[in-house]
Amino acid sequence: MYTLKKSLGQHFLKDENICRKIVSVLEENEFNQLLEVGPGGGALTKYLLKLPDVNFKAVELDNEKVTFLEKTYPEIKGKIIHESFLEIEQPFQGKFTVIGNFPYNISTQILFKVLEWKDDVECVIGMFQKEVAERAASKEGNKVYGVLSVLIQAFYDVEYLFDVNEKCFQPPPKVKSAVIRLKPVQNKLDMKSEKAFFLLVKTAFNQRRKTLRNAVKSLFEATFLQDELFNKRAEQLTVEQFAALTFKMQ
Repeated sequence: MYTLKKSLGQHFLKDENICRKIVSVLEENEFNQLLEVGPGGGALTKYLLKLPDVNFKAVELDNEKVTFLEKTYPEIKGKIIHESFLEIEQPFQGKFTVIGNFPYNISTQILFKVLEWKDDVECVIGMFQKEVAERAASKEGNKVYGVLSVLIQAFYDVEYLFDVNEKCFQPPPKVKSAVIRLKPVQNKLDMKSEKAFFLLVKTAFNQRRKTLRNAVKSLFEATFLQDELFNKRAEQLTVEQFAALTFKMQ
């Protein structure tokens, strides 16, 4: 068997109904390349390996879990990337889907890593800490709407699918969990550049209690800052408004 490592944020899914529900959501989309992040004890993996005509890979950092998976599911040999997900190169050429019960201690970083590969990641189905799932899916005006919300939603439509009870895991986490799905937006946002957009969003939310005028004054000409839009706070702006503002940055 294997041990659970808190240092790696390991809470393994044990509820087969939830596993099947996640795989069912996955199968709603067409794909032929699939990356599982953090297979752990193989709760999802055993279903994913059975999918027909799919080029499957799994990324797992923990030596013990790699050994366990290869012994338990011999067909996975040669398909495991034994590294940290945050440090790997893009695992496939062309379009691919990402799935996983993501380690909670790096779940936000996982989403930012997906953004680096956004031209090729055609779908993400992930189990996250409920708080992170809500942040990714929330709209303007919500208290949890922030940098993650805006940057993810600029490139992906985020669908909050369902909550997952703590008792579905071993050991039960101290936080709630939820599954979300990301699919590329149909109409790409028009922005000056991704670099400008990321800078604007991060600067705006860095001092989210201040009005936009005070939070981002270093990025715009003083005369343009008189626009009434700058009376608002960052959490009140839509993703589209942030994108439009990039053209006015100095």
